[in-house]
Amino acid sequence: MVYVLLAEGFEEVEALTPVDLLRRAGVDAKLVGVTGEMVPGTHGIGIQTDLTMDQADWDQAEMIVLPGGMPGTNNLYADKRVTDAVRKCYDEGKYVAAICAAPSVILGGMGLLKGRKATCYPGMEDGMAGAIPLERTCVVDGRIITACGVGGALDFGCALVSALCGEEKARRIAAEVVHNVRK
Repeated sequence: MVYVLLAEGFEEVEALTPVDLLRRAGVDAKLVGVTGEMVPGTHGIGIQTDLTMDQADWDQAEMIVLPGGMPGTNNLYADKRVTDAVRKCYDEGKYVAAICAAPSVILGGMGLLKGRKATCYPGMEDGMAGAIPLERTCVVDGRIITACGVGGALDFGCALVSALCGEEKARRIAAEVVHNVRK
């Protein structure tokens, strides 16, 4: 089970692209409403979630995904249920994935990136306390997966598929959506 957390003001592409690719790969990926069942994104696109934060079963989680966007990232970080869930997944060795501002604000703010390679939205690297910042669209360091933003959403989604289903499945999904097939 993968839980993608949505708080008001999330970046739509960064949340929906990974969910789409994970579901294409056969992964049970759920949109979790932190600020309600219908969550408006940063560009005014309202998303009906699959369940609320209080309905999520964190013992069943294989991965937690934190989209960026403002003020969505700040809204996620301000909610203790979110930071508790992130800490639980991290401490239990489950995958923790974050894109755009989320690696800096949430993972960096929680001290989870110390000594790890990571990326985030350009200009927010200072928030990734103790991380080894890389200028890449997506970085995988053990069970921490980070990405730069909307432009890296397909790479991010493929990295999530690769982590859970293997590299071959990720390549097949990438080819199906014509990602990095034509140069």
